[in-house]
Amino acid sequence: MKKLIHSISAVPLLAATLLAVLPQTGITAGGGAELEHFTPVRTDRALQRGARTFVNYCQGCHTAEYQRYSRLAADIGISEIDMSANMIFTTDTEGKPTKVGSLMTNNMSSDYAKKAFGVVPPNLALVSRSRGVDWLYTYMKSFYLDESRPLGANNTVYPNVGMPHVLADLQGWHKPVYEDDGAGHSVLKGFQQVTAGTLSPDEYDSTISDLVSFLDYLGDPNREARHSLGIKVMLFLLLFLVLAILLKKEYWKDIPHN
Repeated sequence: MKKLIHSISAVPLLAATLLAVLPQTGITAGGGAELEHFTPVRTDRALQRGARTFVNYCQGCHTAEYQRYSRLAADIGISEIDMSANMIFTTDTEGKPTKVGSLMTNNMSSDYAKKAFGVVPPNLALVSRSRGVDWLYTYMKSFYLDESRPLGANNTVYPNVGMPHVLADLQGWHKPVYEDDGAGHSVLKGFQQVTAGTLSPDEYDSTISDLVSFLDYLGDPNREARHSLGIKVMLFLLLFLVLAILLKKEYWKDIPHN
């Protein structure tokens, strides 16, 4: 487990604090870009990798404060010891390491966030439910180099986004390529690579897949258990229906019918 967690090292706190939030005004669902379909993967390994990316690259500014580390450890199949050693980088108000039973917050104060970004970065625990996994998956793959922006990045799904491309070292930088649709409108055709990242395109897609799958899990941790229980209840009701029909036939078989 430690080898898995450490395969992507934690980014420095300074890099983590560069995370900004999406602007609170002018929010659009798709920004005019076509969304890619995405199906979350809920295996332990996928969620472990997604959690690793989240705590290393996202949690410096964003929180998931509806989730506890201990619950996460149990759900993704790792021990609380490994969780404490490899995924908890914060401290409590007394400066002691955050306990495994704590909520997934960070050490950025609201006052500092407002001074740095103008607004407190949002809690990402429910972002998959508010935005949808298709939006998140496409959004995380659609950052591009834009030197006119304060942080040097823009996004085709969310134009003029306030968040920097925090995974640029993994993906590298690219720029969008547009074509005319014949009606005088520019349509996004794809992206052209400008600088290479540490991951190949397929590896980066896999990283984003794991991250979005993890965010989907955060939005509804009980989904798998609920679905499993639902199937069991339906099977019980079906069995009860069969027994009820047989009992009815047995009860009425000796009663004459007019």
